[in-house]
Amino acid sequence: MHPEFETYLRRSGLAEEAVRRVSDLAVARKLRRNELLFSAGEICRHKVFVVSGLLHTFNISAGGNQHILQFAPENSWTLDVESYDRQIPSQVSIGAVEPSEILCWQKKDFDMLLAEVPQLKKFAEGLIARNIHYSRKRILISLSATPEEKYEDFIQTFPDYLARLPLRMIAAYLGISIKTLTRIRHAQLLR
Repeated sequence: MHPEFETYLRRSGLAEEAVRRVSDLAVARKLRRNELLFSAGEICRHKVFVVSGLLHTFNISAGGNQHILQFAPENSWTLDVESYDRQIPSQVSIGAVEPSEILCWQKKDFDMLLAEVPQLKKFAEGLIARNIHYSRKRILISLSATPEEKYEDFIQTFPDYLARLPLRMIAAYLGISIKTLTRIRHAQLLR
């Protein structure tokens, strides 16, 4: 039994029987701060729900720079969708920013749940649509916004992340240097 997750599913509109079915197939796991769920080059074999903590999906460039694609806080899902769907080596890593508790489902188990629980399939489709909308917005901001606009969007979208993330991770997410981020933050303090 996973009480926090079950409450989350109930709030999402799943019937009690569906909640129990999905929860029963979950495997709980704890990650230490900076521990990797999996590394680039490995196959993403699980859908993951974050019960508590904060994960990030990232890539390290050939030059050693970290590029953060997304964060996954409590009550959110994460995976490398391409690696998971196609069962091919991932181009990204997923790791814990802070100590985290997660629930994992193997692909075969989650595929079975999607086939057997229509409510879950509908719920998953809604999550996928929201992720697509979010990704499009993020791409547009990355391509057209100034560093100041990127930071402003970040603090508007994720206000609680500022206290949870080191500045280097925020800069890596925004695609700007730590020096630029520090300058932006300093300018805001002077306003």
